[in-house]
Amino acid sequence: MRFGITANVDVPDAMSICRRILDILDGHEIGLETGLAKRLGRKGMKIQDMDVDILITVGGDGTILRSLQRNDAPVFGVNAGVLGFLTEIGADQVETGLMRVLKGDYLIDERLKLKTVVGGKRLYDSMNETVVHTANIAKIRQFEVYVDEQLVIDVRADGIIVATPTGSTCYAMSVGAPIIDPRVDALVIAPMAPFKFVAKPIVVPADSVIKLRLSRPKPCVLVTDGQEAHEMKGDEVVEFTVSENRARFVSFGRSFYSTMREKLLGSL
Repeated sequence: MRFGITANVDVPDAMSICRRILDILDGHEIGLETGLAKRLGRKGMKIQDMDVDILITVGGDGTILRSLQRNDAPVFGVNAGVLGFLTEIGADQVETGLMRVLKGDYLIDERLKLKTVVGGKRLYDSMNETVVHTANIAKIRQFEVYVDEQLVIDVRADGIIVATPTGSTCYAMSVGAPIIDPRVDALVIAPMAPFKFVAKPIVVPADSVIKLRLSRPKPCVLVTDGQEAHEMKGDEVVEFTVSENRARFVSFGRSFYSTMREKLLGSL
């Protein structure tokens, strides 16, 4: 079995966790992401160049999201961050978790990813959400959002979030969108700080074609999964559809609801 390892090397415990992982996987084919390899004094490679069966991420959700944008291998998330909603195990479970993986005692959990095309150019797919927001602080924009060519939202707001079911527990949730079970094939469109109070989040079928335009072209910023920012002049059409690629996670069968209670509701 071939493994890739990437980590947020700025997290205090990340390096010690990675060394434990390397000890456990001794004898297996392992690829190390460039930044991590440099810290360990080894040869590394870019995440997108890893041809692996499982990609191990050490850090938090941001580490996972960055990895999923660059590689389609199943992700096994080890939480070395704060929340770690998308991670499967904590640092204290590394040994037992990896032994289960080596024995094949795991499942593959597939999730929707969001395809984003700006002015005809495809960007990285989003696991959680794509956000279009004003490029200037305290300046709102007039957004038009179409679903299957039908105008659905016409509102002045700070921005628009288009999220997957997995992303409904993230940024979209913070602006009032509902939590969607990841088994439901749907997308959620959520205005950010709308000028009209009645402008509420909308859930649409996953096979919808969502298009976003600005009534008046003004600079905006588009961000995919909080990882990649793209400047917009404001005259581009942004199109959102479900990606043909799925995010895949190594899972030990813990339910979405138990994770939600532990990671989200338990912290309220």
